[in-house]
Amino acid sequence: MTDTAQDSDPADDDGAAVAVAEPSGEESLAAKLEEPPSDWWVRRYTFFGTAVGLAFIWLSMTPSLLPRGPLFQGIVSGAAGACGYGLGVLSVWAVRYMRSKDSSPKAPLWAWLILIGLGIIGQVLAVIWFHVWQDEVRDMMGVPRMKFWDHPLTAVYSIVFLFGFVEIGQLIRKLVRFLMRQLERIAPPRVSGVVAVLLVITLFVEIFNGVVGSYAMSWINQTFAAANDEDDPDNPAPTTPLRSGGPGSLASWSSLGRQGRIFVGNGPSVEELSKFNGSKAIEPIRTYAGLHSANGIRATAKLAAQELKRTGGLDRAVVAVATTTGTGWINEAEAASLEYMYNGNTAIVSMQYSFLPSWISFLVDKANAQEAGQELFEEVDALVRQMPEGKRPKLVVFGESLGSFGGEAPFLALNNLVARTNGALFSGPTFNNVIWTELTRYRDAGSPEKLPIYDDGRNARLGSRPEDFTRPSGAPWDHPRVVYLQHASDPIAWWNPDLLFSKPDWLSEPRGRDVSPRMEWIPVVTFLQVSADMAVAVDVPDGHGHVYVRDVANAWADVLQPAGWTPEKTERLRPLLHPSAGT
Repeated sequence: MTDTAQDSDPADDDGAAVAVAEPSGEESLAAKLEEPPSDWWVRRYTFFGTAVGLAFIWLSMTPSLLPRGPLFQGIVSGAAGACGYGLGVLSVWAVRYMRSKDSSPKAPLWAWLILIGLGIIGQVLAVIWFHVWQDEVRDMMGVPRMKFWDHPLTAVYSIVFLFGFVEIGQLIRKLVRFLMRQLERIAPPRVSGVVAVLLVITLFVEIFNGVVGSYAMSWINQTFAAANDEDDPDNPAPTTPLRSGGPGSLASWSSLGRQGRIFVGNGPSVEELSKFNGSKAIEPIRTYAGLHSANGIRATAKLAAQELKRTGGLDRAVVAVATTTGTGWINEAEAASLEYMYNGNTAIVSMQYSFLPSWISFLVDKANAQEAGQELFEEVDALVRQMPEGKRPKLVVFGESLGSFGGEAPFLALNNLVARTNGALFSGPTFNNVIWTELTRYRDAGSPEKLPIYDDGRNARLGSRPEDFTRPSGAPWDHPRVVYLQHASDPIAWWNPDLLFSKPDWLSEPRGRDVSPRMEWIPVVTFLQVSADMAVAVDVPDGHGHVYVRDVANAWADVLQPAGWTPEKTERLRPLLHPSAGT
């Protein structure tokens, strides 16, 4: 098998290489334009594949949810263009294969010239369009606009990454062609082509699921396990028995993990609480069990609950069960708000079920998040119910992102959540959140998906700003109360496989307050755009994307309505809140 236009190689398509003999005598301009481009260019880059790749680059620059820098957008566009190129190549090959043709017509030089001209014009227009909606979204979120040179830089990055990804594809093509040559010795060409492609696909699947996948997961586990064990000399073990890892603790300081030590070692001091509330505070209780504190999720949950009992947490006014994200992270703003509102008369209990980042945990530890949320709540709930009814603390639950997913696990329905707790706060829910999905799907007629109202807001309210929790106007809000914080621009909340081929209501309705009105649903494209947004979901200011900090003060105030707490105190508290590092 040779590198000619007669090859049935699926990657050659309409741009298969062909040695063009030089005609004798003087050629006309028309004849020149009918010639295909140089042998090297046609062999490496096919016409239809290039055209589809360019179209995919332009689609990747259509409006989405969040601000993007030139390098990140360049990677996204380059990957999109490479996927488009591959689809274009595959489509032509499939048509040729079904027509039983050995080759496809070569695109003449004039067609390539037109494509190059349209490519330049299209890329300029796409970058201008990207510039317009990016400025719009950045202004909505208070993010500085991109510099003038960032926009042409985005275009350059896109093309560079496109060719980089395509070159990787060319290496795969060479492997396919090599296998085809070997197989043609014992099988017909068409059979050889199909078998070669299937062999390469199988090879890569086996490599990535087997050797590479095993080594990759091993490396990931080792890397994040090492990060989990890192100790911060600026965050020493507590000297108070009211914190896990301190004197008398059932869990050692080192066993708590990095995020557990951050959670236990932080929070407002007694002096800060007393100053804020104008009265003597008591020291808040924070208990935590890490992956190394016990053997298995059930044992870890039991240990965390016993830590709560040991510290006297059951005698506090409020006991809060917090479900963590993948690394064991807890939103410090959600924890500190409770402690300020009750002047330290609180106990927060939590546990770690993974040391992987949330996006990896969501893929491989999702069941662990549910099990941890279930086991920990059941252990704490059992301790609370053993107390005389009149002396029981308020029992609340909270969590963010994957923590909200795990935090829902013990209940599975709003009526169960309301019956078994005194309130809940979940921020940045995921599409897998059972209760949140039900509240959104069966929302009251006329309420938008981005700000749904369920059952006239009787027990649960969903919103992105404090004023959203007053909806519907004048309707009673019974106790216990549940709040879901969800930003219109949060890709974690709105990412869903249904985006591939189904237009969501939130893109049929008027756009959210921080979403570009230019954003429209495009099959497949919108799914990929929102998927890309997830990578930069926390790289935006508070109140946008997947960042929930100050508004949690308003949410907790609405959920619990602490005695003596006022809206003025909420406004004074908001600037004091901050998230802890990492997720």
